Amino acid sequence: MKKLLLLSSLSLLLAVTSQAQKSYTLMTCNIRITGLDADAPYPERTWEGRRELCVNTILKRKPDVFCLQEVIYDSYAYFKEHCKDYVAFGFEGPEMDSFSTGYHGIGKNVIFYRRDRFNVEGAGCYWLSEQPLIGGSMSWGTTRARHCNWLRLRDKRSGKEMRILDVHLDHKVDSARRNQIKMVLEECSQYADNFPQIICGDFNAGITSAPIKYIRTQEGWREMYETVHGLKEAGYSYHAFMGTEYKPSKPKRRIDFIFYRGNIEVEDAQYVKDHQGKVWPSDHYFIETKFNIK
Repeated sequence: MKKLLLLSSLSLLLAVTSQAQKSYTLMTCNIRITGLDADAPYPERTWEGRRELCVNTILKRKPDVFCLQEVIYDSYAYFKEHCKDYVAFGFEGPEMDSFSTGYHGIGKNVIFYRRDRFNVEGAGCYWLSEQPLIGGSMSWGTTRARHCNWLRLRDKRSGKEMRILDVHLDHKVDSARRNQIKMVLEECSQYADNFPQIICGDFNAGITSAPIKYIRTQEGWREMYETVHGLKEAGYSYHAFMGTEYKPSKPKRRIDFIFYRGNIEVEDAQYVKDHQGKVWPSDHYFIETKFNIK
């Protein structure tokens, strides 16, 4: 009888574990460019003052994949040192920036994935310009060079595949943002309609803006937070290191999104609002999602 109960308990545990393994946790995190003069008077806003909280906020959620924006040399080195269970993609590459330290206009979009769960089936980077293979190239009046990093991942256990893209659109010019996201979606369109694709990032555009409206016109594309909470303004995701005390002059709006297409079933999506007193991981809230591949 005891053996029967033990076997039943083990079978139930294996079933629960198997079900849990079907789900994926993904985060998008704008971690804020480091070393900016505007942050210097506020020690809690410097990278040294918040980096431990920034990394721990992500790692305690045990994401399978997390996408970062605004990564430069010191933040990349810190993440690499403290995220041993992950492989990073998207920082090294053509060095269009002749400087090896500090911030000179280009921050990378880096993707981290769990080394124990995925194999990489493909990877790439292209620049959001009319010369996509030229690092640092700019078009359409963009203020800075912008790019897209992508990974095609295969689950080692289930064999299921997905494609993760990490973007950060221009922060000033709306026409540039429209052309940049159009380019990303055109590149994605070469895959079958049911192939799971996820675009994470800081779009620097709200839900009523032309770039976001354009995504909604493209067949099959949806947004994970909205799938869970409905198509409505969720409130600002950029908060200037102030959290709920942030009082923007413009209407509150979310600019960080996770769009998806294909055989994906969204389970949950939430803002991440962890902080320690005045110390915040970044000047953006991170977004965490959970999903399955059907």
